[in-house]
Amino acid sequence: MTIRVLLADDQALLAGTFRLLIESNDDMEVVGVAADGRQAVELARDTVPDVVVMDIRMPGTDGLTATEEICRDDALRTTRILILTTFEIDEYVARALRAGASGFLGKDVGPQELLDAIRAVAAGDMLLSPTATRSLITRYLARPEGRAAAPGLLDALTAREREVMAQAAEGLSNDEIAALMHVSPLTVRTHIGRAMTKLGARHRAQLVAMAYQSGLVRVDPPRSRG
Repeated sequence: MTIRVLLADDQALLAGTFRLLIESNDDMEVVGVAADGRQAVELARDTVPDVVVMDIRMPGTDGLTATEEICRDDALRTTRILILTTFEIDEYVARALRAGASGFLGKDVGPQELLDAIRAVAAGDMLLSPTATRSLITRYLARPEGRAAAPGLLDALTAREREVMAQAAEGLSNDEIAALMHVSPLTVRTHIGRAMTKLGARHRAQLVAMAYQSGLVRVDPPRSRG
C-alpha cells in the first residue's frame, strides 16, 4: 500500500525538500502541500491522507489548532498527524498529544528517521522520540495543571489492559511489552486496541496521555544531588 502524505509547512523550500524526499520512496506519495493550518484542514478533508506532517508555527491558523480540527473530524478518523517542528516546547508537545497527534519530532531529524516516522505513524504506532521530547511530555502531564482530574477513567479496563497501557506509557514498543509480559506482540496489540476502544482514544498517543492524566503512570521527582 502507498502511504498518502499531506505536508503542512509555510517554508516553501523546506516543504519542497520534504516532498522530494518522500516521493523518492515507492511506498509513499505526497497528495498536497499546505502553507498554513487552515489550508491543511481543507486539503485533509479533500484528500483524506494517511499522514499529515504538520509544522506548528504557521501564519493564520497554527499547526496545533489544525491538528485539533483534523482529529475532531469523524471523516478523518484514519488520518494520523506527525508534528515536525523546531519548537520542542513541553506545552506544545502536551497540546499536540491531547489533540490526537500520533507523533512529535524536531526538524533536526535525519531523512531516514523522518521516513521511518511517517511509516510508523501510518501503521498506527505512536512516535514520541527523540527521548528528550518524550521526557517533556511526561514531565508536563505529571504537573497538576497538566493532569486533568479523571476519577474512574480506567474503571472499564481489565487488569491486563491497564498493565499494557502502563507499559506503553513508559515508551515501550509492542515487541518490548510482549517480551516483558511473555506474550505475543499480537496479544499486546489486541489489549491496546481494546483499551483504546473502551476509553475512546483515537490514537495510541492519546492512550498515553490518559495513563498520566489518570495517575496510572507517574513521573518520579528528580533526585537531589550531593
